[in-house]
Amino acid sequence: MQSRLLSFTTLMTCLFSSVALASDGPQPATMQIALPVAADIAYPGTVTVAVDATDTSRRIVSVHETMPVTQAEMILRYPKWLPGTHAPEGPIDRLAGLIITANGKRINWTRDLVDVHAFHVSAPMDAKTLDIHFQYLSPTSEKVGVSEISRDVLTLEWNALLLYPAGYYVRQIPVAASVKIPTGWTFASALDRTTTTGDSASFKTVPVETLVDSPIYAGRYSRTYDLDPQGPVPVRLNLFADRPELLEAKPAYIDAHRALVQQAYKLYGSHHYDHYDFLVSLSDQVQYQGLEHHRSSEDGTQPTYFTEWDKTSAERDLLPHEFTHSWNGKFRRPANLWTPDYAMPMRDSLLWVYEGQTEYWGKVLSARSGLRTKEQARDELALIAAELEHPSGRTWRTLQDTTNDEIINPRRPMSWHSYQRFEDYYDEGALIWLEADTLIRQQSNNVHSLDDFAKAFFGINNGSYTPVTYDFEAVVKTLNTVMPYDWSSFLHTRLDTVARGGPMEGLSRGGYRLVFNETENTFEKEADDLKKQTSFRYSIGMVVKKEGDIGIVYWDSPAFRANLTEGGKILSVNGIAYDPDVLNYAVKASKANNAPIELIIKTEDRYTVAQINYHNGLRYAHLERVVGTPARLDDILTARP
Repeated sequence: MQSRLLSFTTLMTCLFSSVALASDGPQPATMQIALPVAADIAYPGTVTVAVDATDTSRRIVSVHETMPVTQAEMILRYPKWLPGTHAPEGPIDRLAGLIITANGKRINWTRDLVDVHAFHVSAPMDAKTLDIHFQYLSPTSEKVGVSEISRDVLTLEWNALLLYPAGYYVRQIPVAASVKIPTGWTFASALDRTTTTGDSASFKTVPVETLVDSPIYAGRYSRTYDLDPQGPVPVRLNLFADRPELLEAKPAYIDAHRALVQQAYKLYGSHHYDHYDFLVSLSDQVQYQGLEHHRSSEDGTQPTYFTEWDKTSAERDLLPHEFTHSWNGKFRRPANLWTPDYAMPMRDSLLWVYEGQTEYWGKVLSARSGLRTKEQARDELALIAAELEHPSGRTWRTLQDTTNDEIINPRRPMSWHSYQRFEDYYDEGALIWLEADTLIRQQSNNVHSLDDFAKAFFGINNGSYTPVTYDFEAVVKTLNTVMPYDWSSFLHTRLDTVARGGPMEGLSRGGYRLVFNETENTFEKEADDLKKQTSFRYSIGMVVKKEGDIGIVYWDSPAFRANLTEGGKILSVNGIAYDPDVLNYAVKASKANNAPIELIIKTEDRYTVAQINYHNGLRYAHLERVVGTPARLDDILTARP
């Protein structure tokens, strides 16, 4: 007892001494945090939101809300942490012209000093509702952001067009929404319409959670295909294009999308929506993107997706990926990614399941449905495996740590992409799940596979779209019901280990190995053509954009060691004016001589000569069949009867 008293006395002496020795400089101001935490209680009333999206030339969207007054001091929130982006990406900088009135009189608002997505409003004592007006200023140029509105196509995300009352779970706040679009345009959404008058439509009252999860696509030129005419619920392919001829799709192409629905049902054994709408923009005027929702998905792709089918295979795992998210990510969701409102921070630790396994199934379903051939699917897997062979961020950073990337850097440009190891939980995650799939098949003599996990984990509660959350232990438990194994160690080893090289055992157990040769990978060529670039990834270690602009330079590659960086421009190759074929020939010829490849580079207003010391010729990644081993990968990519 005495020693404990002495320890306490000593501690207090130290504390008082530290106070006495405090510096003379300023101390931090008291931070007032008075924002209410969301509660799982019903909001007493219905919010209405009316959106006018007709000003497409200036890309200004006007919003009018009415909100019942529930207390004298109201706090309105603008969505900050967004589902699907896993990050605080609510575009608060694009909200402008905020005017709030009550009883016809304008009232002041003040922005919270700590959370700038929150607004404080003092309502008059006799006010029944607040009238809220503001504009959403959609990007007018690339320097502002990716385009959402063009002269022919527009995309609307409700999280950008809504203020909601703080203090409630968003599933407890009813909202009645309406939209007005340009004359003569059509639109699609997962929202159910109640009335349509001319160019305006009103929607069934839904919780804010459902509204934010139900974007709108609209356009001058559109077409809709029924992808499951005899199915349990409607599944629609809604196309919006820059020009009417881009909507022309051969029956076989639509049949492949219909097969996607059937193969997904065979995989998961369930559906978790009352209808599903693919919202697809065939446009180079608005953003290319994929964003998941529970009953729909935003799918921005090449304008020539259908009209140049033989050149767009690189784009055709987009819809399978986003469709899979209806099961993985929306219905089954990591517990620390589900939040009661859009103010509570998300934690992304399980994105290697949410995105990694979705990436795996997206590639598998693209082959099973016929959206891609098996050869194309294998070619892409070769590229993924080859990327992980590079000296990269795997030497200093775990895969688990990359799950924070959306929060650290919400997809801003990066100087050294391969070394910073951005979002590897997608592709490396897919290879981990390929490992798991082939291991289950091997150990069970092909009685079981990861398909069984998908059905057991994502296929529960058929017909319900009330989310069910999961954690690491739930994933391991379900894997053990499929095949007993030390899955916890299996996963932790791959998630928490720093090492060069990626998880390749799935390929070898699948009956293939990664090889490099001078034969061009046709899938890579298609992808590069779409991006208007030429790749020398696995030779000199860089990607060159149109007109000789240097894109990616791989860390510790020959190009890196020659001091090349992204942003430079190649003017000449070995004394000859730059052309992709000239550089291609120089790399190919490097195998037969000892001279370095000499480039003249212009970077801003400086010219330099770069000597690339490389002598191994052209190198392209492929999967080579290992004779005498089971072709499990081919079985995985085969359509289910």
